[in-house]
Amino acid sequence: MLTFSRTAALINQMVQDQVIPGASYALIDGAEWHTNQVGVAQIKPTIKPLWPDAMYDLASVTKVVGTTTVAMQLMQNGQLEIDRPVHDYLPALQSTTITVRNLMTHTSGLSGYIPNRNALSADALLAAIQQLPISERNRNHRVVYTDLGLIIMGQVIERILGAAIQPIITERVLQPLGLAHTSFQPQLAQTVPTTYSVKTGLLRGIVHDPKARALGEHCGSAGLFASVTDLVRFSQLMLGQIDVPAVLSQATIASLYQDWTPNQHLRRSFGWNLWHRSNETLPVIFHTGYTGTLLMLDRQRQRGLVFLSNRVHPVANNSVFLPARRRLIAAWLADTVTN
Repeated sequence: MLTFSRTAALINQMVQDQVIPGASYALIDGAEWHTNQVGVAQIKPTIKPLWPDAMYDLASVTKVVGTTTVAMQLMQNGQLEIDRPVHDYLPALQSTTITVRNLMTHTSGLSGYIPNRNALSADALLAAIQQLPISERNRNHRVVYTDLGLIIMGQVIERILGAAIQPIITERVLQPLGLAHTSFQPQLAQTVPTTYSVKTGLLRGIVHDPKARALGEHCGSAGLFASVTDLVRFSQLMLGQIDVPAVLSQATIASLYQDWTPNQHLRRSFGWNLWHRSNETLPVIFHTGYTGTLLMLDRQRQRGLVFLSNRVHPVANNSVFLPARRRLIAAWLADTVTN
């Protein structure tokens, strides 16, 4: 088992520097993996310790664990076509040119602001998203990361399968993988908190993202809570270390380690981000989450990083956390090469 010394040291430093209150993380090296917890689960209004199966709000990591995985299932089963206009599946969508590929690689050109977004009902928010304008100049040619594409993709999946996206993910991904500590509706005592203020109190067991709170079971961009060990099992699937054909075939999983953007040069896979190293066959796939989560997978070297923190507790500090996360990514990439 590799030591991943840079990675472990940097996570410890993030806790010591109070960038994050604590973290649960896993380092994967082939068939071996190691988990650890550092820091605490909560500092406000009182300090509470971490525990091995603590469940974290995954934020946008939900996109790849849940919605992307189901979309890939539908593609491999012939129920979803990558270059078909989304309007064919979702007639309420104003755009007739955005394709499934555009949504899943963030090349849709979706733009615009939704007034009072956080105060809208689920139906009103979905209707507003469907009517957003697009930039044809940007579509196919520019990656602009947005939650909206995966929210719309969730609606497409709902139309195809006739159920809400979150129960679909539970039935088609979480249950076949046996992820007992991954849920859209976790027990409060199993979760670490996110934000805290004297006025609003402690947010715990409720999704941090306001769009996800408004959309409830119809949100495909955020909402999952998970433990580090459950994400190790999901990572093993994505690395090709375990075979669960009820979720995805090995060929479908392997196809994720390539550029899926319209011209194959914008470094986005289907749902996942890509990190290309020079002189290597396969890129690393990865995804981040606003609450302080990160999943990085190197299929070529059979190595992975699962990093779960509640960096928004008690409040978010992007100017401190985002540079630290970049250093963490660099440290893990260096560890995987030099160890």
